[in-house]
This record gives sequence, C-alpha cells and structure tokens, in this order.
Amino acid sequence: MPYKIIEPLSYTKKTIKFFKKHPSLLDRYEKTIKLMELDPFHPSLRLHKLKGLLAEYYSISISMQYRIIIEFVIKDKQIILINIGTHDKVY
Repeated sequence: MPYKIIEPLSYTKKTIKFFKKHPSLLDRYEKTIKLMELDPFHPSLRLHKLKGLLAEYYSISISMQYRIIIEFVIKDKQIILINIGTHDKVY
C-alpha cells in the first residue's frame, strides 16, 4: 500500500515560488514525489531525520542541492510536505 502524500496550502505556495525560479527541476521533483509515495525508504531519496530545531522532521533529496522537508507519520502511512528549497535555505 502506498503512502499518502499530504500537501498543505502553505507548501503549495512554496512550490509555486520554487518552480518559478527552478522550472528545470519540475520533472525530477515529480519523480521524487512518486517514488516517495511508493517507497520513502528508497536509497536514492536519501531520507534522514533532522536535528536541532527541525528534529521532528525528515529530509529527502530532489538532488544534491535541493531538498524537501517532510513530516513522516509512519503510523498512518502519511507524508506531510513542509518545505522545499536549497540545502542551506530549508535547514
């Protein structure tokens, strides 16, 4: 059973701004989301728990430079998208 991807309105607004600046990443982003939905533990996503102020969240990679911050609720098989951007910006 695939995971349910939840995209709050606040995240949708961030993606609109992000893809205005980085339209070439749209295809890669869509592949990343589909893979995350099927298997968030896939090695190419580089899923890892964050530390510090973001310790309740996880990160996955779109590329080496761009990340998506997620809240990963394993119990309910839900993935809530929180933020998107460069490594330095989202952390």
